[in-house]
Amino acid sequence: MDLELLRTFLELHRIRHFGRTATALNVSQSAISTRLKTLETSLGVVLFERGRREIRPTPEGMRLVRHAERLIAGWRGARQDVSPAGANDQLVIGGSLRLWDVLLQRWLHNLRRHYESLAIIAESQTPEVLTRRLIDGTLDLAILLEPAQLDIMHIQEIATLEIICVSSTKNLSIDEVLRSDYVFVDWGLSFGLDHRRAFPDAPESKTRVSQAKIAYEYISSVGGSAYLPRRMVEKDIEFSLLYPVIDAPVFKRQAYATFPVRTTRRELIDEALEIIAST
Repeated sequence: MDLELLRTFLELHRIRHFGRTATALNVSQSAISTRLKTLETSLGVVLFERGRREIRPTPEGMRLVRHAERLIAGWRGARQDVSPAGANDQLVIGGSLRLWDVLLQRWLHNLRRHYESLAIIAESQTPEVLTRRLIDGTLDLAILLEPAQLDIMHIQEIATLEIICVSSTKNLSIDEVLRSDYVFVDWGLSFGLDHRRAFPDAPESKTRVSQAKIAYEYISSVGGSAYLPRRMVEKDIEFSLLYPVIDAPVFKRQAYATFPVRTTRRELIDEALEIIAST
C-alpha cells in the first residue's frame, strides 16, 4: 500500500474539498483525483460521494479512516525506531484542540529543552481521535479536558485553568458583556452547563467559537468579550490591551493526562508530566 494515497485520503476526509486539499498538499487537483481513484480501485469501493460544494465520505470511507491513521502512525513509529535521527527514545503526545495554544505549546518547547535526544511526535486533535489513538497504541500520552473513563487508561490531573471574562472595552459589567459583542468559547460540556447555571437569562451569543485562540484573536482585532484562560491574557491585561470584567465569575477547568495502564514508557511519561506541571 502506498502511504501517500492514505495521506491524501485523510486530508480529503479532513478538508472535504479537492481544490483545498491540493493546496494543502502542494500538488495539482488532478493529482488528488488520481490518487483517490487509485485507492478506490485498489480497495474496490467508493470512498467519497461527490457534491457540488464538498465531498462526503461513504460508510466505507468512514471505516477506512481509523485503519489509514493506524497504518501511517505505525510506519511513522517504525521509522522512528529504526532510524530515529540520533534519538535514544521517542514519545508520541497529543493534545486537545482546546488546550494546545493555552497549555501544551509551551510544554512541547520545554520537553525539547529537557530531552535533546528524545524523538517527539506531537499532534493536536479532537478528544475522540486522541482517545481512539490511545486505544490503538499509536499515541503514548494525551492531554484532555474531559477524558473518557476507560479501565485500560490511567487518568491523572495535571493542571487547573482559570478561565476569566475579559473585554476590549474598559469598565463593562457582566450583564453588559453578555448582551453586546460576547464571544462564547466552547470549553466543553461541563463549562456549557456551568455557564448556563451562572447566566440563566443571558441571550444566545451571536458569535461562538471552538478554541480560545480564535476568540482571543477575534476580540483583539474586532472587539468584544470572551471567557479566556488567565495565562493567555495576563500580559494583555497588564498592558491595558484587554480588561477583566470585574463582577464576572471565574470558572476553573482541570486538564488531565491520559495514557494506557500498560505502557512501556511509564517512566518517560511521568518525567514529561513533571515538566508540564512546572510549565
